[in-house]
Order: sequence, then structure tokens, then C-alpha cells
Amino acid sequence: MSQSPFLKRQALQLRPDPTRVIVRPFKPATEPRDLNPTDKTRANHIVERVLALDAETADRQLADVLENFLGRHRNLLQIFEARAAEMEEALADHAVFTQVQRQLAGAYFLNEYSFEASALFNPSIVPHPDQSGTPEGSLRFILSLRAVGEGHVSSLTFRSGLIGADGTVTIDPTARLASSPDLVKLTSGAGGDEIDVTFAAGQDLSERVIFPVTEAQSNGIEDARFVHFSNAGETIYYATYTAYSGRAIRSELIETSDFVSFRLSTLKGSAAPNKGMALFPRKIGGRYAMIARQDNENLYLIFSDDLRTWEGGQPILKPRYSWEFVQIGNCGSPIELDVGWLLLTHGVGPLRKYSIGAALLDKNDPSKVLGRLREPLLRPDPSEREGYVPNVVYTCGAMRHHDKIIFPYAVSDSYCNFATIEIASLIAAMDRSA
Repeated sequence: MSQSPFLKRQALQLRPDPTRVIVRPFKPATEPRDLNPTDKTRANHIVERVLALDAETADRQLADVLENFLGRHRNLLQIFEARAAEMEEALADHAVFTQVQRQLAGAYFLNEYSFEASALFNPSIVPHPDQSGTPEGSLRFILSLRAVGEGHVSSLTFRSGLIGADGTVTIDPTARLASSPDLVKLTSGAGGDEIDVTFAAGQDLSERVIFPVTEAQSNGIEDARFVHFSNAGETIYYATYTAYSGRAIRSELIETSDFVSFRLSTLKGSAAPNKGMALFPRKIGGRYAMIARQDNENLYLIFSDDLRTWEGGQPILKPRYSWEFVQIGNCGSPIELDVGWLLLTHGVGPLRKYSIGAALLDKNDPSKVLGRLREPLLRPDPSEREGYVPNVVYTCGAMRHHDKIIFPYAVSDSYCNFATIEIASLIAAMDRSA
């Protein structure tokens, strides 16, 4: 059996689309690192060649670029000019650009990138901040996804949709265009980084793609676990995610109220160098609380007074059943139920097979485990086991809707499916001797 009897798969899949592209800086170098002397020499050679073109040839070359790319991106000429300006710090003194030369030079320091060409996976789901016009009994939602393109670089992208009164999930059409946000502020220091980015307010949610900005993120913003956080009636969303440099990982935090402007900041403390941290949707006993995996094997409960610093932790769940003997981890933020905190977990078994389970934690003292599934909630189905990383099902966060859990999950690090879980049946199936 590949699933529990109270889990119902939906006939809905989200697959990567290689036609969706954005433009990214090209120095020429691997961003976001700075140019080395060789890179600077190459960049100056490019500018010299552009300046050597006669006016007619430059006009013709820019027209050819626009004919090929203008319909694929918004505000392309403005992007070219902004990129040329960014490159000036790396360039030697040169003749003043004409407008055409400046736009053409900027085009040479950009490349088109298919951000979800390889995979679209590891989703999390939260209520949409705008529920206006939603049918009675239904709920609009935002889905975050990890997209992977060339070079296995991970970015963060979004979809919106509707959960019907009966739990049926529909996804809104995806926008044809996509773009990165404007960088508003970047502050770096010994304590880490703080980044503010914003998108144009009129852009469709599915157009918005957050790419690595800092060296610590240069190979990926991975596995964001979004949660709608209750804070004295304020609408606020947090997400913990893994920043990957290609050599090291650390946990970072995203904050937004509208999914238009975002703040990304480094988490501190002894727990932050790990991955897979998931924030509770409200304070417990006046403190922020997190589920994390400190030792790459067990799950810990951690508290913080300031949301940014996470120290120590208390182990609360360890591998117990054969399908999780290698390690366990969380599958998103705990979900508050009347009977306690529902925590979706993942377990790794033989041949590195990932399955999804569940545990129930005490509402007032989540260090107390009230129950746990003996068998997985979901295993890779025979029809779902093939992909970029075979034999894996995984989620970064589910959501309650009436008497069901709405459960998006990834298949073999490649694409996403959806399922619903009957809450009462799930709780009844748990081993209370856990």
C-alpha cells in the first residue's frame, strides 16, 4: 500500500515548464560573486567591441535583440540600461555611451534563464491575504514552490488557487512572463545578511521569482516552509528556508505581509547552521517556537525570544519505525487542531526512500508527543517513484480547511501532486503509546 485509506489523491499536477524564463546578470561570471581580474578584462573587451560598432550596425544589432526577446520579458530596454549602469564599477574609463550603445552593452551582460527547467517541487501552502470574492465555504491560497534550473540553482516561485468547500483544489492559470524583484536594500555584516526586495504591484503572483542574492544563497534558496503567523490580528507570513552556497548551508527567514515585498534575513544561534526548521504559527508561552533537526537524525523543539536567534533545543521525536530508521524531519510548520499540534514528518528508510508520516503534539506543551502514525501517511506510489531523485515524496507545508488537511506534495524532486486528508481518521489512526 502506498498511502493511508484516509488520504485521497487529487487529479492535479504541477510540472516544471522550461518556457518560463527570466533575465539574470551575466558579468561574465557566476553570480552573485564579484568579478575577478580575468572577468573584468573580459567585460572591458565586450564594451570595447560594442563601442567600435558604427551607429548603423549598433542600431541593427539592438533591433535584432529586441526582435528575439522583447515579447518574452517586461521592460527589456529599461533592464538593459540598468544592467549597463551596474557594470560601470567593473569597467575601465571608456567613451560615453550613446543610448543605443548603453542598451546594447547591458544586453551583453545578461542571460536568459529557465528557472524551472529541471524541477518544480517541495511546496508549502498558506491562506491568501486577499479573500475578497471567495465563494462561501471556499478558501483562496498561495502555494510556494522550489524551482530548479540550469546548474541546479534553486529559486522561490509562487502559484495561487482555490480550495472548494469539498476540498477540491484548483490552480489559477500561470502567467506567461516572469521576473525577479527589485533589490531595495542589502545589509551584510558579521551577524549575517538582511535583504529587502519588492515586485511591481501589478504583476501576477505567478510572475514573481526570488533568486539568490548573497554569496551564502548563491546555489539556492531551498525548501521554504511558509506559515501564516498569528500576531495580534496582524497579517504576516514567515518562511524558514535553506540558503546553500554550494559548500555550506544555513537557515534564513523570509517575512512578508502581501507577497509583493519581502525581507530575507539570516537566522543566528547554534540551531541556525542546520536545515529543515519550521516555525509554529503562533507564540507558545509568550515565545516563538520551532521544530528543527539539529543532528540530521532526530526532531527537536526550540524556543526563541526574538525570532532571529535559535539556541539549543530539546529532542522530542526519534526514528522509531522501520521506514524512518535513517532519519526523520519535519514536513512544514505544525498545524493547530482542537486536539493538539499536527506535525507532518518525513522518514528515510532503505535505499533512501522518503515517506511522509504524522505526529500529534500537546497544544500547551509541544514537547509532549500524544500520538504518532506507525505506518506512513504517504509513500512513493509505483507511478510516482521515478524522477530527478527517485523514491521520494516530500512537502514543506500543508494547511487545514474545515475537516480536512490540504496536502500538496512533491514527487521525486520533480513535480507536485495534491491530496486531502480526513483529520478525524488521521488522529484516530495514531499510536497513542508513542
